[in-house]
Amino acid sequence: MMNTLKIRDVSVVYPSSEGSGPVTALSNVNLTMEQGDLVVALGASGCGKTSLLNLIAGFIRPTDGYLTLGNSKVDGYPRVLCGKDIGDEVVGPDADRGVVFQKHALLPWLDVVENTEFGLKLQGVDKAERRERAIEYLKLVGLEDFHHHKIYQLSGGMQQRVGIARALTNDPKMLLLDEPLGALDALTRESLQELLLDVWCKTNKMMFFITHSVDEALLLATRLIVMSPRPGRITHQFDLDFNRQFLDSRDARKVKSSPEFIAMRKQILSIIHGDEQSAA
Repeated sequence: MMNTLKIRDVSVVYPSSEGSGPVTALSNVNLTMEQGDLVVALGASGCGKTSLLNLIAGFIRPTDGYLTLGNSKVDGYPRVLCGKDIGDEVVGPDADRGVVFQKHALLPWLDVVENTEFGLKLQGVDKAERRERAIEYLKLVGLEDFHHHKIYQLSGGMQQRVGIARALTNDPKMLLLDEPLGALDALTRESLQELLLDVWCKTNKMMFFITHSVDEALLLATRLIVMSPRPGRITHQFDLDFNRQFLDSRDARKVKSSPEFIAMRKQILSIIHGDEQSAA
């Protein structure tokens, strides 16, 4: 079964607060993602990247438009209701979407394996099964020797590895990553970028990733979307294969120093800076 995320004509307007009127965070956003896509969102601060992720996660509802996630075809034909392509409409949070936050949001009174299996425990999965699945994904992120360490005993990068393992243990249809590497030092950030690409390659998960780093976006993305300043719209989309180049060569610095990568970085920066100037 091929999972598809469809975002159609979505707008988000936050209501008035004291001293200010309504704020239009997103306007007329359309996006389709298929299983195995790794879509990265870039844009100036305040362009609506986090609002878009929160919509997909089900933390907020669209003011206009709709989102669906699931198998949108029956026997090879699109499922359509009242002119709307349908999978399962996103109406709130669900285990079919795993979220990795910028701050790890782990439970400090639980050890590594207990944190990793926590979502399955809430779902009522028996202890043996949830422990087996937690151990499987901790191995995938390189933490097979840290099952019973407390969270405070781990570095920032290792804590984010636990967060990734926890999100994957529920076997979601897609993974949402809200600047998960933004607080890490440069060397740890590079190693986590490579880990994420390995996880993506091995699991074939659909992933939606937010970052402010152009280099990070270019290295990770199968498709890069650039968003305009508020109200956020998707103004540009680029299909990329630098991630595959890394997986083939295992040399991220070689990929980042290639003429193609440097030219694409220059193009993306000119788009973002141009958007910032036009909004000034």
